[in-house]
Amino acid sequence: MLTGQCMYTSHSLKAELNERGWRLTPQREIILTAFRNLPKGQHLSAEDLRELLSQQGNPISLSTIYRNIKLMSHMGILRELEFAEGHKHYELNQPYPNHHHHLICVKCNQTIEFKSDSVLKIGKTEAQQAGFHLLDCQLTIHALCPPCHGLA
Repeated sequence: MLTGQCMYTSHSLKAELNERGWRLTPQREIILTAFRNLPKGQHLSAEDLRELLSQQGNPISLSTIYRNIKLMSHMGILRELEFAEGHKHYELNQPYPNHHHHLICVKCNQTIEFKSDSVLKIGKTEAQQAGFHLLDCQLTIHALCPPCHGLA
């Protein structure tokens, strides 16, 4: 979250879920752990997450995964990303200063993460002016990388 909170732990997720009338199920804890253990810069689709969890000996149905990643995205725990291939990917929503944005080649799907304090500042300002509490601010730029644009 952008509130300066450290990365989510099972304890903080449980507290936030309880505050909203939900509970920390074993599946939610497994999903959170999977995202916390992802290498930097890696993003997962629901299908990718199902495969990863199955490989780790934690098979969870795709419908359960979809329900939980949607809930965690709505709560601001996960970031929902629209990448070039037309389906959503997810990553753990990192607090500032680890907050980042994405530059995506629409042809080869190469994804580059970048930081921009200006984007975050504009997002915070706009949210505050409207009386909102900012959970996430992301910029996704769809472009052609040099090899796909023929510049390499």
